Amino acid sequence: MIGLLTGLLFARGRRTVTSWLRAGGLNQQFRPHYYFLASVGRRTTRIAVQVLLDVAWPILVGNQSHLLFGLDDTPTRRYGPKVQGAGIHHNPTPGPADQTFLYGHVWVTLAWLTPHRLWGTIALPLLARLYIRQKDVAKLPKKYHWKFQTKLEQAAELLGWLVDWLGHKGKAIWLVADGAYAKKELLRPARQLGVVVVSRLRHDSALWSVPSDQRSAGQRGPLPIYGKQRISLAKRAGHRQGWTTENFVLYRQTVAKTYKTFLATWKPAGGLIRVVLVQEERGWKAYFATDPQASVADILTAVADRGAIEQAFHDLKEVWGLGQQQVRNLWANIGAFHLNLWMHTLVELWAWERSARELTDRKDSPWDKATRRPSHADRRKALQRLCLEQEYQAAGSGEGDPGRIRRLTRRLLKMVA
Repeated sequence: MIGLLTGLLFARGRRTVTSWLRAGGLNQQFRPHYYFLASVGRRTTRIAVQVLLDVAWPILVGNQSHLLFGLDDTPTRRYGPKVQGAGIHHNPTPGPADQTFLYGHVWVTLAWLTPHRLWGTIALPLLARLYIRQKDVAKLPKKYHWKFQTKLEQAAELLGWLVDWLGHKGKAIWLVADGAYAKKELLRPARQLGVVVVSRLRHDSALWSVPSDQRSAGQRGPLPIYGKQRISLAKRAGHRQGWTTENFVLYRQTVAKTYKTFLATWKPAGGLIRVVLVQEERGWKAYFATDPQASVADILTAVADRGAIEQAFHDLKEVWGLGQQQVRNLWANIGAFHLNLWMHTLVELWAWERSARELTDRKDSPWDKATRRPSHADRRKALQRLCLEQEYQAAGSGEGDPGRIRRLTRRLLKMVA
């Protein structure tokens, strides 16, 4: 395990599993490590618990009123007809070529969104589920016994896993997700689990008024959950009265936002929600929280912090080469994906209490801003330097081991070449 993670840290070029093995010095043991990847893929849920409780929790838990988690899906492009679980999916970032679809895997990913005292909100990916279209499930070997799940069902499963392990910690759990996940298949289970969901509202959402909590004379049965008056978001946004302007700290800077907030009932959420309308340069946007007591500041902050998971996906693909591992087996793909997730998280946690000066040296880049926060690539390189420094010291300590020094020298020459 350690050797493979070391190879993942020092791999260069195209980040295939082969490059991991070369960088970790595991060339002669390549076959067991391919099997090991598959075993990791079958045990991702169990390993993620250790990352969450034994590594992340002691470092990140603080005085926050609630713990914020993000949920989103990301594709990894694959090639070849024999890659198990791969299929044609919608491409969320078509680019200049305007490619509407791509062939590969789609991963529904859960990440801890936590504020850093210097660098803003950082996303720490914990666990993911591989989404396979129903028509592609039939192509998998029957021995896998793979059960089809929608993205919303997988999201609810990830949320249940999170509550199982953090629900007893005494901290409120919040989840922020894209509007595509603001549906009853996720919102209803979240309400049952006691999780507050923050997301975007469609402009044509069927909202209803808040029913009276007073029982009328002769009324029997339970009180109604939904009101009888339909609420139009467009009319509320178009009305000139009721708007408030206030300063909020979003994206590490203070900005003025003009908003309007009110309570409503919404059937997909299973009851009462807090709605926030925000005036933007191009029209208005609507957000909601399933906790009616949630403040506007907490809702807008959660919406802004959701961008951290998009940044994590970018770093995973650009820095770690997520999706480049070139393995065909289903479980090996799942294992390789999660090793990338966990290495990203572990590097961030390793750098959590270190200063910017420890993590990067702007002297090598005089054109760069000295005050710019260290990127994830800077943190990864800093950990590489520390590992090499400790290896130098170990190789040269005492009388020294000539064989060990020669092996270290050959390894460094390979890295340079």
